[in-house]
Amino acid sequence: MNIDMIEAAAERLKGHARRTPLLNSPFLDDIAGRRVWVKPECLQHTGSFKFRGGWSAVSALDPDVRARGVIAFSSGNHAQGVALAAKLHGVPAVIIMPSDAPQMKIDNTRALGAEVILYDRAGEDRAAIGAALAEERGLTLIKPYDEPQVIAGQGTTGLEIAEQAAEAGISQADVLVCCGGGGLTSGIALALEAKAPELRVRPVEPEGFDDVARSLRSGGIEVNNRSSGSLCDAIITPSPGQITFPIMHRLCGPGMVVSEDEALQAMAAAFERLKVVAEPGGAVALAAALYHADQIEGDDVIVTISGGNVDASVFVQALTRFGGQT
Repeated sequence: MNIDMIEAAAERLKGHARRTPLLNSPFLDDIAGRRVWVKPECLQHTGSFKFRGGWSAVSALDPDVRARGVIAFSSGNHAQGVALAAKLHGVPAVIIMPSDAPQMKIDNTRALGAEVILYDRAGEDRAAIGAALAEERGLTLIKPYDEPQVIAGQGTTGLEIAEQAAEAGISQADVLVCCGGGGLTSGIALALEAKAPELRVRPVEPEGFDDVARSLRSGGIEVNNRSSGSLCDAIITPSPGQITFPIMHRLCGPGMVVSEDEALQAMAAAFERLKVVAEPGGAVALAAALYHADQIEGDDVIVTISGGNVDASVFVQALTRFGGQT
């Protein structure tokens, strides 16, 4: 993995991915005690940054290989990103999704033309299911985070952050990234290493699923005790990836951890102050900036809102419980 791959992915994404803005609100600044800059990837195609990696991976395939179709496993956002990329390339897509994924994500993935196969997250191995189907049907497996072309696509978010930070006069800041397996986190870290080395990436995870934070502390890959049971389903993975972890270990600052309630509160704050819809897993970085400000230094902090694919009932829960508190 290197900056050349990320820049090549950016070229392939031109005219296909949205350049999401960098947003600011004085109300959020007051809570955090510093300027908070929000990169809303929930405004990206399919409602998350995952379209970047999906397009990057599908577009990089040899045309003959691509024509046979692709397969991916995902709780929903990678699923939709790959499904749309495949649809736009006119090739078949099979997506393996956990049966407890938000219904909206399952429905949207099917609506994008993909064949959806559900599995039991707690008792079945999605990687094994994917490998068997890929071999049987001649499909190319596109992993959700531990895949170079996916990481390169996610890294284009970091290229935009570097440009937008410079435009806003931000020379030094922590960049808080919602983190599951580390594709977005490692991609942004590689991009910033090359383009804005004074911006330091820090992964943010939900309580009980802080494998990346623990891995960064121990220096080796740590595994979560549970594989399900969090509202932050979009960023729940067993462990950091074999490709992503060495990048994060080399380039990232300490991980941060937030509660589900803090994620819901950040969702309400994003809606009320930025008019942005975030899902729980997509709001953890904003939650860290707002409610764990003592763990951050400097006058500025940049955060990603990585996705906005939230079921209506969960969004209503966030607004009912925490609306009007910012």
